[in-house]
Amino acid sequence: MPTTIEVNKQSVEALLGSGKIKPFVIPEYQRPYAWTDEQVETLFEDLWEFTATSGGTERDGSYFLGSIVAYENEDGEQEIIDGQQRITSLFLLLRAIYTRLVATPESERTAEANNFIGKIEPAIWRTNKLTGTVDFKNILLTSRVVNNDGNKILRSILETGMADENAKDNYSKNYRYFQGLFDKHATENPLMVYQFIYALLNQAILLPITADTQDTALTIFSTLNDRGLPLSDADIFKAKIYNQLEEEEKKDFIERWKELDEQAAEANESIQQLFYYAMFYFRGLEQDTKTTTPGVRKYYAVNKFERLHKPGLLDMLFVILNLWKVVNRGEEMEQEAWSKNVKIRQSLDILSSYPNEFWKYPVVIYYICYRNEEHFETKFGLFLNKLLTELLTKYLLLPTINAVKMDILKLNSAIVSSDTPVFDFKDIDTSQLETYIHNPNKKIVRMLLKTLAYEQQDELLPERWEIEHIFPQKWRTNYFVDVPDETIKKKIEHIGNKLPFEKKLNIIAGNGYFGKKKKEYAASKIAITQAMGTSNIEEWDMDSIIKRDIRISDAIMAILSKWDHDYGSLFGTESIENNDSYSSKGIDR
Repeated sequence: MPTTIEVNKQSVEALLGSGKIKPFVIPEYQRPYAWTDEQVETLFEDLWEFTATSGGTERDGSYFLGSIVAYENEDGEQEIIDGQQRITSLFLLLRAIYTRLVATPESERTAEANNFIGKIEPAIWRTNKLTGTVDFKNILLTSRVVNNDGNKILRSILETGMADENAKDNYSKNYRYFQGLFDKHATENPLMVYQFIYALLNQAILLPITADTQDTALTIFSTLNDRGLPLSDADIFKAKIYNQLEEEEKKDFIERWKELDEQAAEANESIQQLFYYAMFYFRGLEQDTKTTTPGVRKYYAVNKFERLHKPGLLDMLFVILNLWKVVNRGEEMEQEAWSKNVKIRQSLDILSSYPNEFWKYPVVIYYICYRNEEHFETKFGLFLNKLLTELLTKYLLLPTINAVKMDILKLNSAIVSSDTPVFDFKDIDTSQLETYIHNPNKKIVRMLLKTLAYEQQDELLPERWEIEHIFPQKWRTNYFVDVPDETIKKKIEHIGNKLPFEKKLNIIAGNGYFGKKKKEYAASKIAITQAMGTSNIEEWDMDSIIKRDIRISDAIMAILSKWDHDYGSLFGTESIENNDSYSSKGIDR
């Protein structure tokens, strides 16, 4: 179905008056009203200056106030996606003017005052189409912003025209400020008051952009909005969940949501990302293995957002977050022994260097499903290493997302059925695997170096480390005789010429040659690098790289074989031929 968008500039009087047919609603997922004194004053003073210079009469002239992006929701309301701050301020300004106009006894009002009272009323309240009677309780603007006491305050101000003098909320402060500005200018220049009201109602122009769906309206908003962060899917999800809760549940929900948001930020995640992870869990439950990944909002919007109302959804998001607290921040979780298991944390650290995010989804699902099961720690470690085996192997041979995408989605579905799921990954020819380890795709080098390093030590690598080229990337042209530069460039990028190295030590070592850099290697806290610094190797040349390529490929193959064997032992099967003759110990000794 084609998207429908209506754009038609309108005066303030015409646009606000359209609310009598389709009332304006500021939806739950919007942020609270936040205009400051400065913005209120700017709006008022600009309009007054416009009136004084070119407005306030029937001559051509207009003052552009900006756009309003909305869509008609299922209740026939104009749900405002962008422009809520502006339209709310206009309602408050008109109410301030109306309050002053009706403060004069009816017998003493001028014809102009009566005229504009009659113009403002149907722009704020529903009026009887036959009698013109105003229903002051039927306001054309409603705010439903989640957990916002201001919703009631806004309604009260628009209904009664009164604001608490001591109130500190933005609705009350801005309403009083509009009243003060209007009184001040009316006293200083009474002859221009009605021209100002005329200009506000008729010559201040808005550009309403009305979309046929919420998705379209949000897309338009994201395109137009350059003043701040656009609404996130999480904002909308929060509102949808909140709206379905009983009144006594709402306060607790808001407090827990705030806690989740704060903890997620500390763990370098976001609530939106947590919903994304949960989506793959739900897809696994539903045995959904389609390779097209839906947008997170589109996924949860199905059947009127029914997935958002699943019992325990917020609890699940906290569970998912616990996993990332360990992965991203190295936290140890109480009563979760696995989070203190160094080998598991090393495996997760290796996975974190995988070139895309597909590793995350099966890990999340496995954790959600089995974290409370007996022997979880042991099985989780075996599962992670098996996942590493498959991902490393496939990326070495086929360095694209598509090499594992379908396999990961099948694995997600298998995990929800068994804590020892079958890895039904497509078969590939591994006969050339050692060659690809020698000269790997650059995106997989960090994973390979971590895999080697963790066979030599029981601690995580330092937080700040870099890939060190043993033979420097910048070399003296006279160092080699009769060796083409292109050959040297290629060989330098082989795995045999690389080490993980602390950044501060790497800066000291610089582009020096092996004899000078050994001292810095020996000072490293990374076992495999330290071993290179204390080795008997005196020189480092092209032959050294070739020999180390072979030792490393042997070590990697042995590690992968062991991981595959250990996981396969759970079934009595294994898919990579085990070769016990390979040893990952003493690579550089």
